[in-house]
Amino acid sequence: MRLALALLLLLWLSFAGAPARAAEGGIAVVVGKLPGAPTALGRAELLGIYGRKRELWDDRTPIVAINLPASHPLRRDFSLWLFRRTPQDLQSYWNDQYFHGVLPPPVLASEEAVLRFVAATPGAVGYVSLCAVDKRVDVVAVLPASEPAAACPSH
Repeated sequence: MRLALALLLLLWLSFAGAPARAAEGGIAVVVGKLPGAPTALGRAELLGIYGRKRELWDDRTPIVAINLPASHPLRRDFSLWLFRRTPQDLQSYWNDQYFHGVLPPPVLASEEAVLRFVAATPGAVGYVSLCAVDKRVDVVAVLPASEPAAACPSH
């Protein structure tokens, strides 16, 4: 009986908008509200972008991928989801890429800096807490965060 009630409650909550609230602790991959910006990005596309294998959007605009600092919890979650490795584990990859003339994505110090940069820079893509997203950017992917409460401290 309890299981049936729990399932019924979950079903009701799913239609009442609960998944959107539950996802607030996630990671939002964002782009600026500009013509030609993508509307959705999958893991394979993001892997190409953040691995610096894909350099242009479909409309030939240069891609500018932005990272948070390696010590930031969202960067750790993003790297684990995308590369299946921590930012520290990727150091040897980027050292090797450097000798081939490929630099890692630039790092900005805060989520607000990422939002401002992405909103103002054609071709930019970054990631922030889902709860940090505002009208300046469009969300093209939502990823899980390991610690939703840490990602959205005001919730």
